[in-house]
Amino acid sequence: MKKRTNLILTTGCALALLGLAAVRSAAATAPATNQPAAASPAAKPADAMTTLFGDPVIAKGKGFEIKRSELDSVMTGLKSAAAARGQTIPPAMMTQTEAQLLNRLIQVQLLLQQANAADKSNGVQKADAQIKILLERAGSQDALDRQLKAVGMTMPELRTKVTEESTAQAALTRGLNVTVSDAEVKKYYDDNPTFFERPEMAHVRHILLMTMDPITRSPLSAEQQKAKQKQADDLLKRIRNGEDFASLAKQYSEDTASKDNGGELPEFPRGQMVPEFEAAAFSLTNNQVSDIVTSAYGYHIIKLLDKTPAKKMVLTDKLPSTDATVADRVKDVLTQQKVEKLAPAYLDKLKESANLQILDPELKTAVAALEAAAPAGTNAPAALPGK
Repeated sequence: MKKRTNLILTTGCALALLGLAAVRSAAATAPATNQPAAASPAAKPADAMTTLFGDPVIAKGKGFEIKRSELDSVMTGLKSAAAARGQTIPPAMMTQTEAQLLNRLIQVQLLLQQANAADKSNGVQKADAQIKILLERAGSQDALDRQLKAVGMTMPELRTKVTEESTAQAALTRGLNVTVSDAEVKKYYDDNPTFFERPEMAHVRHILLMTMDPITRSPLSAEQQKAKQKQADDLLKRIRNGEDFASLAKQYSEDTASKDNGGELPEFPRGQMVPEFEAAAFSLTNNQVSDIVTSAYGYHIIKLLDKTPAKKMVLTDKLPSTDATVADRVKDVLTQQKVEKLAPAYLDKLKESANLQILDPELKTAVAALEAAAPAGTNAPAALPGK
């Protein structure tokens, strides 16, 4: 949905998280329209820039400063997340993107100054829930650590950023005195029935033997591919003879995001996986193992753990990968819609009270242009995640 200022929802950290969720198990689960991305370097470009040019303050207000390195770090995370999805930020959009991210960093700092003890407690709880989801999607702590390293972040940095963002959101909601009644939740549910139709879902383990170089993504030689096919055939025979699928996945699978978890992937609907993988997964019955499945990424062996039939979710249903119910998520959506209406004027007052100054001339001009051009927020309904 369109927003006037993309209020406070993310800094570069959360944007990077969207990339992490998208690239978990990329070689096995990437949509057919995406190309796999090369591994990101571990070094942080922002650190190198700071060493060369120093670390000037680019924005400040009463009680806070934002340095160039903070914005550079956020931009690095965003670029890495985009690269992991086979995308790039066009050069012509760089300054505008930096202005958007700087505006979000400013909003977070302003709102953290308004946060009370309850907001901080709420922020910790929300951060714990978000990190729990990321861990589940990554498959293991080691896999999440690898994904974070690819976007230049550590686990403590992740927790700090997500907690700050969640605390700021709680402070904003409280400051605007936004509430949502049970009757409003029920009306939204009744008025938007298609949002609550959960498609059939498959839950699988898999083993992947890649037929492309994991760094360059170029195809392996014919001889190497033949060796991989033989290895896949041998593994399938061992599975058919009763060896444990999860143990073999941990030992042999080349999908680094899922191998530590015995090849287990979070459940998924149709349309998320490459066609060959999806067709095989949904054709299996519970605990059945596929034949060798060949895709552009390599050779897959898939074991179906279970399938969840399509259904219309009710308000008391739990959402996948969370402890929240459908009603909780609807309340969040409606709260956010109300916040988007009221927040611009509230944030403008906070900026004025804090005597906000953007010290980088180019960014100051870009932020002013961004705010002048931004359309008024809309109340377009938002679909539920994890459907």
